[in-house]
Amino acid sequence: MVRFDVWLDPAFDARLSREPGIELSVVPLQSAPEQALEKLASAAIYHVSAAKDELPRRWWVNAELLRGCPQLLCASSYGAGYDTIDVPACTSAGVAVVNQAGANAHSVAEQTIAFILALSRRIVEGDRRLRRSRGFAREEVMGREIRGRSLGLVGIGHCGSAVARVARVFGMRVLAFDPYLDKDEVRRRGAEAVSFEELLAGADFVSLHCPRNAETAGMMDGRAFARMKRGAYFISTARGGIHDEAALAAALEAGHLAGAALDVWAEEPPPLSHPLLARDDVIATFHTAGVSHESRREMASMGAEQIAGLLRGERPRNLVNPEVWPRIQRRL
Repeated sequence: MVRFDVWLDPAFDARLSREPGIELSVVPLQSAPEQALEKLASAAIYHVSAAKDELPRRWWVNAELLRGCPQLLCASSYGAGYDTIDVPACTSAGVAVVNQAGANAHSVAEQTIAFILALSRRIVEGDRRLRRSRGFAREEVMGREIRGRSLGLVGIGHCGSAVARVARVFGMRVLAFDPYLDKDEVRRRGAEAVSFEELLAGADFVSLHCPRNAETAGMMDGRAFARMKRGAYFISTARGGIHDEAALAAALEAGHLAGAALDVWAEEPPPLSHPLLARDDVIATFHTAGVSHESRREMASMGAEQIAGLLRGERPRNLVNPEVWPRIQRRL
């Protein structure tokens, strides 16, 4: 199997080193392309970074790369997402796609709750003002309690469910829109099932926890922000491209929204000249919600276990394209 030498928790290599019959090649990202291609051409497993702005496109798993990898059985994502893997192309080629969904759910939930508290209590705004000026009253940065306020979750999978559990501890009402789940399942996960329109109109905080795909790309556009409650807050720890950054800036500038907290961007990191970075009512982080020592170790361990199990003929826990599994069994 092959992976590039981007940072990965040591638990991954350590676990696979104990598995008989697995030879792991760690290829320098700066090596000559032909050297990497030679390794990939004979690999059964490609463990690939999910960071679209960190991995050069020539190493993304697409139809072109797959044509040069006839032995490949599995494209395994480093993370919960798989932005660098073309799933339909893998399915067509008989290649399994696995991710590490759920491994960073607690980490993402903690940062989402931190965003909610920081926005509502104006913590970051107060910190900035205290560092650069004097003569303002404490009431000028007075915030609100989140108790009794409504949180709207767009998606209530691993991360959304974890956020819902913590939010209820703070006394928040939790709404959720998830077209893949029925009302009873949404309720079991700790939220009240509503439509997308109802969520936008009723939530004091709208937080994204859905994948970016053909259905969700651009769903938070100018019209969606306009349908949110006046004075509401927008949060995303999902993926860049689901929300329109220019439309969000306009909604904040118009005073329709009270603030936003963004962990994900169309370009990561965003340019220093990005208008959202100039606003005191925006909290900005660099796709770090799911990046903690604990979550990175869990993702590395999960990835290694799924790979080892697959090579023993066990169906992976997080198989993104399950329709390919019978072909993988025959190939194994």
